Amino acid sequence: MTSAPTLDILSAGAAKVVVLALADELSKRDGVAVAGVFDAAGAIRAQFLAGAACDVLILPAAMQEELAAQKRIDARTQAPLGHVPTGIAIAAGALVPSVGDADALRAAFEDASALYCPDTERSTAGIHFVRMLREMGIHPRVAPRIRNFPNGAQAMAAMAAAGPEGDRAIGCTQVTEILYTPGVTLIGLLPPPFELTTVYTAAVSVHSRDLRSGQHALPFLLWPVSPAIAPSQRSIRTSSRRSRPGSASATRTTRSSPS
Repeated sequence: MTSAPTLDILSAGAAKVVVLALADELSKRDGVAVAGVFDAAGAIRAQFLAGAACDVLILPAAMQEELAAQKRIDARTQAPLGHVPTGIAIAAGALVPSVGDADALRAAFEDASALYCPDTERSTAGIHFVRMLREMGIHPRVAPRIRNFPNGAQAMAAMAAAGPEGDRAIGCTQVTEILYTPGVTLIGLLPPPFELTTVYTAAVSVHSRDLRSGQHALPFLLWPVSPAIAPSQRSIRTSSRRSRPGSASATRTTRSSPS
């Protein structure tokens, strides 16, 4: 009796929701097991270059282009997976600060008890987050409150579990990592001029143990699962409105499971 074939996927954390849906689809349809590894984009790239098992690689498009130029992925298989914006989150049930424009966001960061983000050297959102704080001119003041984690999912989970500190904490990462983490709430996208939307692409590794398996998986990644990776902007509904001391306006979210 032969074991079920395994499809190895290395993926930036922002695409985890898509890969998990893919795993369920392939298991039901073809009996294919999916082994997914998720981390910050830079960490996934490093694992891939170090020779980690990989049939399908999911990374920001710019990284994929570099790997294609180095002939490490099959350039012919590159396909866009979705656009993922970067958002702001709080612990579920916490007061919601105003973050609708740059001034409000700056004030919210300065007022926060802690700032949760992914790896500030290897993750797309983490690198952008620190750059944004520097451009706002507040990085030296808020740096002691930055809580840096290997990826956005871990950062959001830590904020959800932070206890009293989390009541006035703010998180920043890509919205898919916010939406699939229990205990946190997406309150908005980064406003101009700090908005960041990352295009993710999937491609088959030239070192795939079975190129046909990787190519077979791509249609599942692209349709019909992929709409889940690109949640549209939406209004954030809240159950009541309250003001946080020192802030112009704030609301309190209700505790619920992420979308």
